[in-house]
Amino acid sequence: MPDQIEWNFKLLAHHALEGFGGMGEGMSIQIAKDGRRIIWLAHESAPKNFTAVDVSDPRKPKIVVQTELPQAYMRSNSLEVVGDIMAVAYQCQQPGQKPAGFELFDISVPEQPRSIAFVDRSGEKSRGVHQLWFCDGEYVHMASGAADFVTHNQLDDQCYQIFDVRNASAPKEVGRWWMPGTRVGDAEPQPTRHKSPILDMGMRAHNTNVYPQRPDRCYLGYIDAGMFVLDISDKAHPKPLCRWDNSPPYHGFTHTVLPLFTRNLFVVTDESVVDDADDWPKLVWILDARDETNPVPIATCPLPYDAFAHAGGRFGAHNIHENVPLPTSWQSDTIIIGTFFNGGLRAYDISNPYQPREVGTFVPKAPPLAPRGTIQLNDVFVDERGIVYTVDRHIGGLYILEMDF
Repeated sequence: MPDQIEWNFKLLAHHALEGFGGMGEGMSIQIAKDGRRIIWLAHESAPKNFTAVDVSDPRKPKIVVQTELPQAYMRSNSLEVVGDIMAVAYQCQQPGQKPAGFELFDISVPEQPRSIAFVDRSGEKSRGVHQLWFCDGEYVHMASGAADFVTHNQLDDQCYQIFDVRNASAPKEVGRWWMPGTRVGDAEPQPTRHKSPILDMGMRAHNTNVYPQRPDRCYLGYIDAGMFVLDISDKAHPKPLCRWDNSPPYHGFTHTVLPLFTRNLFVVTDESVVDDADDWPKLVWILDARDETNPVPIATCPLPYDAFAHAGGRFGAHNIHENVPLPTSWQSDTIIIGTFFNGGLRAYDISNPYQPREVGTFVPKAPPLAPRGTIQLNDVFVDERGIVYTVDRHIGGLYILEMDF
């Protein structure tokens, strides 16, 4: 494999984040009061909590602040910014560990993030919050455990939860939903699990996307249970409208559901979670969503295989740019940009949803001391200027790109 592949992406800058470049799935941009453009980044693992980088000049990124986690067994995998408020998710490695939950910060002075409130989601069977969605300044939607959410199988320990944060100093839970049969006490039978132990990753919530075009809907990735569309018009009582599941025969870990409202499409990603492509294939799916109660798969985005599958680490789909409904986020209903671990960053034109075609690729060389010997690009965010930000899962830090398509 060549050292670096650039096709229709141009690398503007790379920042190793002072050697703490193992990044998670949280990327969000703030326009500070002094006009600076700050990208806030969540870390995949301790010791760092979050890092803020001034990207006003995308060719000259500068660290603004980098904070510490209180425990080595924590991660702040997910974060979102609305105005000068940031929500950060905290997940622990083992159930019962603390602190687990989410925290709201005042970032009006980016150099001095100030805690507003911490919401405890710890419990005997809880690892805390894996992912959160916070875009309207009013509600945090998240995948989380809780002290009073006890499942038959520990792998199913996170459900969809909604918190009202309009009073940021006193967030309160207003609703939750889980797959029937997973919780102790459910009347429904327990769901059938994936047969291979290495590929049984749990029937639990992952991404919890809610958009202003349909504020009464949650587009929910549910790992080994596929995806759901939930009616959340009554937030206290979310109701499933549909379920789409590709596994079996595929290998689960449905990650993200991106609705393209103007086109009646869903873009649904799997996540590769096993090294050396042993869970191949993990794909980006295109679904016909004209009837939201019956989404139908019509295509997948093409993906190379042999050159990357056994190069080291994970290879396959993961995160995509999610058209986050904020003024600092680029919006597109025809271009899908996603990370593929050692397969780098890839862009697809889905103008014809039945025939997606690749239009851009960026695969950086392996960072020094990369534990798998390859890049492991983990997440991507595109700002309203069309500047692309992508991060490495292990050590590589932040890459800033222009796109030419």
